[in-house]
Amino acid sequence: MKAEPERRLDPRARLLWRLTGGLQAIPILAGGAFGSYALFFGTEASLPLAVLPALGALVLAALLVFLLPPLLWRRWRYEIRPLEVDLQRGLIRVTRTLVPMARVQHVDTRRGPLQRRLGLSTVVFYTAAGPNEIPQLASGTAAEVRDRIAELTREADEL
Repeated sequence: MKAEPERRLDPRARLLWRLTGGLQAIPILAGGAFGSYALFFGTEASLPLAVLPALGALVLAALLVFLLPPLLWRRWRYEIRPLEVDLQRGLIRVTRTLVPMARVQHVDTRRGPLQRRLGLSTVVFYTAAGPNEIPQLASGTAAEVRDRIAELTREADEL
């Protein structure tokens, strides 16, 4: 097996993932608070028991905002080679994907509102099997990666 891909995502990916984790945590925290409220006032459970839903939601929110983003960033790697795109991602189950350039049909860049605010973009390249992406690259880097994949795809078609 080939060595791990060398390129990492932009460091601002951690901030973006923290922001999106915070947005995902809002309904979790609201549910935990509601569960604690319902337990304490609806069933008159003891205070230590009633606090458990809110405490669980708080722990889950802390994982989403503080623990997962740096771990995701550390694991996500990519490399553009003349014959393939090599992607590695995942925390518990690490996925390694090799996409042959000859299979790439077209390539795009995409930017969501938070990505635009942070100057990030996602490169998406499509094969018959479906889309693959390299997320959270600096916009200039994303344009270079998109152009490089498009160029290598044309070269692979000519072979």
